[in-house]
Amino acid sequence: MAGNNNKSPHANRQFATKLIHFGAEIDPRTGASSVPIYQASTFHQFSLDEPQEYNYSRWGNPTRQALEDYIALLEGGTHGFAFASGMAAISAAFMLLSAGDHVICTEDVYGGTYRLLNSIMTRMNIETTFVDMTDLDQLKAAHKPNTKVVYLETPSNPTLKITNIAQVTAWAKKQGLLTILDNTFMTPYHQRPIEFGVDIVLHSATKFLGGHSDVTAGLAVVADDTLGNQLMQVQNVLGTILGVYDCWLLMRGMKTLQTRMEAHEISARRLADWLSSHPFVDKVYYPGLPNHPGREIHEKQSKGYGAVVSFDVGSEERAKQVLGKVQIPLVAVSLGAVESILSYPALMSHAAMPREVRLERGITDGLVRYSVGLENIDDIIEDLDQALRD
Repeated sequence: MAGNNNKSPHANRQFATKLIHFGAEIDPRTGASSVPIYQASTFHQFSLDEPQEYNYSRWGNPTRQALEDYIALLEGGTHGFAFASGMAAISAAFMLLSAGDHVICTEDVYGGTYRLLNSIMTRMNIETTFVDMTDLDQLKAAHKPNTKVVYLETPSNPTLKITNIAQVTAWAKKQGLLTILDNTFMTPYHQRPIEFGVDIVLHSATKFLGGHSDVTAGLAVVADDTLGNQLMQVQNVLGTILGVYDCWLLMRGMKTLQTRMEAHEISARRLADWLSSHPFVDKVYYPGLPNHPGREIHEKQSKGYGAVVSFDVGSEERAKQVLGKVQIPLVAVSLGAVESILSYPALMSHAAMPREVRLERGITDGLVRYSVGLENIDDIIEDLDQALRD
């Protein structure tokens, strides 16, 4: 299991330095400048009386260990875990629950999480109440005697609502509740939820952490050793681990995280400003806009606004027009890559959500989500302008 990186000398370094010097950047045996890929399923035990550190790769592998220590260091947690996908990481976190437990979840959550809670966890007799997490009174009203978890996503996907992390965790701790937060959009560069009292932080590392649309992965970080032992057992029993080559790819991508996030955001802020005055755009969602609800709260808990801009073009017909005419972004699910990605939540990320539920949460038929890549922003704007106009 991943070690406690907070106690290492790396913990006191600046974020950009941690990305490059995270404790496993040099192989101690050969001096190699890259973490070795241990393509092994099992490990010889030289003495049954003195077991080796590793025995079977489902339980632990040196390459995966390096990644798990890496993300724990970046998030400021005690232990990290690498899974086969973001949904595998989310599912593992919910496997800490038992039949009869209750979850309070932010209402405009990622569609895959909604599907898990509404179609899988219900079969295990685990119920969920979805609330507007920006309203503490709604959160309190949803509390039941069997509530065990509060699940946050801030900024939320895709309407980018902002939840006051410290406020929610302070209330949750008084009730003895576990808090889990999906930090995919912000990454540990912009936002470190454990510093605000969150117990488990999750990532779809497929997105910004990997950053190149070439790996599917999920990561989890816990705030204490007790949770670490519990989640380690779940990871081992379920076996939903990340393969070693994907671990290596993810570590390679993470080294440039700060540089990429800074460049993404510069362009995203320009795009959001431009969209705000466009005649064919009804509404723009971006935490960096002056009129964005929760901006002040977001600035207290995050270093930046991120690279995702959602906007409403008024109808499904116009949304499909835009998706059909753009030339620069991929029209695809996912986000957070070097290339821009334009998606249509109603038929992609939130397709599992019933239309009436979707509309109640502001995920309209005209809403599109733009993950701003590293292309020239002038080209991005020119391309989107021609797609928006008749």
